[in-house]
Amino acid sequence: MSEDRKLIEELLFSAAKEQRRTRRWNIFFRLLVMIWLFTIVGTVVFSVKDSKSRPQDYVALVDISGAIAADRDANADAVVTGLRSAFEDENVRGVILRINSPGGSPVQAGYIYDEIVRLKKTREDIKVYAVISDMGASAAYYIAAAADEIYANSSSIVGSIGAFMASFGFDEAMANIGVTRRFYGSGEHKALLDPFQPEDPVAAEHLRGTVRNVHEQFIAHVKEGRGERLSDNPTLFTGLIWTGEQAKELGLIDGLGSASYVAREVVGVEEIMDFTLKPSVLDRFASQIGAKMALTLGTSLGLEGPLVR
Repeated sequence: MSEDRKLIEELLFSAAKEQRRTRRWNIFFRLLVMIWLFTIVGTVVFSVKDSKSRPQDYVALVDISGAIAADRDANADAVVTGLRSAFEDENVRGVILRINSPGGSPVQAGYIYDEIVRLKKTREDIKVYAVISDMGASAAYYIAAAADEIYANSSSIVGSIGAFMASFGFDEAMANIGVTRRFYGSGEHKALLDPFQPEDPVAAEHLRGTVRNVHEQFIAHVKEGRGERLSDNPTLFTGLIWTGEQAKELGLIDGLGSASYVAREVVGVEEIMDFTLKPSVLDRFASQIGAKMALTLGTSLGLEGPLVR
């Protein structure tokens, strides 16, 4: 009888425990739904208030901040979406690209560059101004070159017109510790970036040519965008960087000033409206966990292919 009672007590305890667990999850999901609803309502309310308080004329602002890559905030889809919204707004009198980036993907930069060129043809009454804050280097300058005019602070870092591809060589270290690499693949140069095998001279020369071609494309776009404003300094396209003051002398930028200065003194409009496409809170949270750590490390070490930086 005592065993039966003990069994019944255990069953009742398990049932109660399961009910408490279910109740907790129900509360958790209800909170999530409430947060989601409040977010939606808040977004709608603020959007309505913002639309009512908008001035008649303003300058559109689109931020390019951080590394330029498909998985970062400064990706082509986000930047292009902001630019398109700005050009579709009849109250916009000018567009400012506020840049603070060390560079990144030449592909993403190329998409943005081409879209700026296309959009400028749709509204000849709107000019695009690139304003570099702390840094506008490499792929970031690639994008800036598409603007009608470029401005920076006297101490901004500008330039780095070049391309690179980086890897490692661990083959000698492996030999010293007695580790053998076993690689099975097809294609004579399929393992051209394998850091655990000796460098293939033929593949290495091919990679140098690939990076050189990316560099040539970069130079062509800068020359297309800047034209005769560029100086004939032989170091211009060597990957060197300059301050904003030096960049002005080289023709890499047109003047010194901030985004508010350009809006007020160049465009002639005081108000600035932010058209930057920003990720949601949940998107930002998701981007900071899981596989992002490995991807960030690969980007930092230059393991994801040719990068314009």
